Amino acid sequence: MRPAARAGRLSHGTPRVTDQPIIVLVHGGQHRRTCWDPTVAALNTLNPHAPVLAVDLPGHGNEPGDLARLTIAQCVESVLAQINASRASSGAKSVVLVGHSLAGITLPGVAAKLGTALKRMIFVACCIPPNGQCVLDTLGPPMNFIAKRAARREAVSAPLPAFVASWVFGNGMTRDQKQQVIRGLCAESTKVTTEPVDRSMLPDVPRSWVLTKRDRALRPDLQRRFIANLGGVDEVIELDTCHDAMISEPVELAQIILGRC
Repeated sequence: MRPAARAGRLSHGTPRVTDQPIIVLVHGGQHRRTCWDPTVAALNTLNPHAPVLAVDLPGHGNEPGDLARLTIAQCVESVLAQINASRASSGAKSVVLVGHSLAGITLPGVAAKLGTALKRMIFVACCIPPNGQCVLDTLGPPMNFIAKRAARREAVSAPLPAFVASWVFGNGMTRDQKQQVIRGLCAESTKVTTEPVDRSMLPDVPRSWVLTKRDRALRPDLQRRFIANLGGVDEVIELDTCHDAMISEPVELAQIILGRC
């Protein structure tokens, strides 16, 4: 069914061996793990026993790292280390990877190293350049203008101005939700946007794509091209919301994730 594309921190309680996979949430560019807080809360409410881990990438939030020299490989190793530590404490044997936006360049490397422990990948409006190309090669407006300008000027880009972030990431959100987006923004490495991706070792596991229909950062037609770059997915779930679905529609997104665990 694959060939064609068709329409933190551990949050559970006492460590114990569980057959439920650990749900790993990886944030996108200019975000940190706290962007997942509404979705983590919804996951905990819907299934209090499901292990959930929202990670910070290096140089974001609480994870040490040098954004000016950041590489995709460093992001992969950081996510793996956090997963392994949480699997050891939770007793979870398997993993479901969930990534948002720029996490699309990190997830394949993590998936390759998880091996048989990986049960599913869920891409939420992810950026997937053609293999061997970089993020800047494939972004559409307005993100291509924003990202290319930042990459030319500096190794680390400042967070987007509040009004731009609100328009690009949070159209249709409530005022409080937009404020949550703006409060959570952080500086970002421009180096990773110019590094060619390598998906040659991407394992053949079930893949789901959450397509955000009102997305201004990665518009739906661009997301469908990214699905094709990935080699297709097993299902496309359309969500009538903006780019930051984990804030705008946390309950519906949590239901989608749990339904595939």
